[in-house]
Amino acid sequence: MDKINNLTDITNIKLTSARKSILEIMINSNKPLSYEDMKDLISMDKATFYRNITIFEEENIISSFESNDKKRYFEIKKTQHSHFICSTCSKIECIHEKLDFHLPEYKIENIIIKGICKICLNTK
Repeated sequence: MDKINNLTDITNIKLTSARKSILEIMINSNKPLSYEDMKDLISMDKATFYRNITIFEEENIISSFESNDKKRYFEIKKTQHSHFICSTCSKIECIHEKLDFHLPEYKIENIIIKGICKICLNTK
């Protein structure tokens, strides 16, 4: 709860019960989550969920990306990091190792790496 209050203290958003539910789930997760991952844990319809997610993105509280399964995944912005998405099983992993990648005159905020994870490689 303190983490939620800290997030909302630095933004202009009102902490509604719907927003609190979404934030609690995301803060306690160790991986990016889609609406489908959260829908059974929250009591709101899809439109309300995405309306609140949009507010969080506008306030720079969360980041998002689309995966192989065409779902949008969301996570609390903590430290800048990359993601690995398995082309076989669609598992998403956070990569916290610093990847030294840059393009002149660009600011890179996220790198998504696609390939085959070690589990799928070992089952072939």
